[in-house]
Amino acid sequence: MSTDDPIDRLFGGMEKLGPGSNADTLRVLNRLPERNFSLVVDAGCGTGRQTLAIAKQLGSVVHAIDVHEPFLAELAQRARNAGVDHLVRTHRMDMKDIPAVFRGIDLLWSEGSAYNIGFANALNTWAPAIRAGGFVVASELAWLRDDVPPAVRKYFALGYPDMQSVPDIVTCSESAGYKVLGTHTLPADAWVEGYYDVLEVRAQALARDPSPQVRDLAAETIKEIEVFRASEGSYGYVFIALQRDGIS
Repeated sequence: MSTDDPIDRLFGGMEKLGPGSNADTLRVLNRLPERNFSLVVDAGCGTGRQTLAIAKQLGSVVHAIDVHEPFLAELAQRARNAGVDHLVRTHRMDMKDIPAVFRGIDLLWSEGSAYNIGFANALNTWAPAIRAGGFVVASELAWLRDDVPPAVRKYFALGYPDMQSVPDIVTCSESAGYKVLGTHTLPADAWVEGYYDVLEVRAQALARDPSPQVRDLAAETIKEIEVFRASEGSYGYVFIALQRDGIS
């Protein structure tokens, strides 16, 4: 792990790199109408908390992709420690390049990462790589109600101006050629336990780091957590389970 990279300084060694939990991952996975997947891809896997949960549950090889090599190295080590390294294959690549590398995907999983290339763009980009009747499961940051505290609305107007409501995400998914099978909103404790409770301590410790890049990332993280606490449940991460059109 590079000690110079702000991302590694803040997130290195963490099991969770975003809101979520194995219980929520498996709850959504187990609701899919199929269980036998030959080709499974985890897009934007990070250090692979969900990758390992999916691999263990399905007993299938999961192709885990991310652009950050240190995260992939951590995932490979975690897979070895868990005795499932035969079920995890890591790939350093951009998620937009998935169709150039994989075809006939049975299940594409993406927790909290599709926004990196735009949620709608991600669904459209991945579509050619998904087999007819195949599945995409993605979690996306979403407005959960109309009455949003002004400070929270202002924060996301700068940080994620493209954030949509859940009905808008459903419409967007259908427009991209998918059948919506269901949604699941992460509970608040999936944001805190093992993520914000760890991240806040780290960010506070790095707030006076000699590196301005590290200090900036720490400050941004502290602000993000403050906004979450002030949000009054107005936003959250929502899983959406999709099936590709062309079902026989």
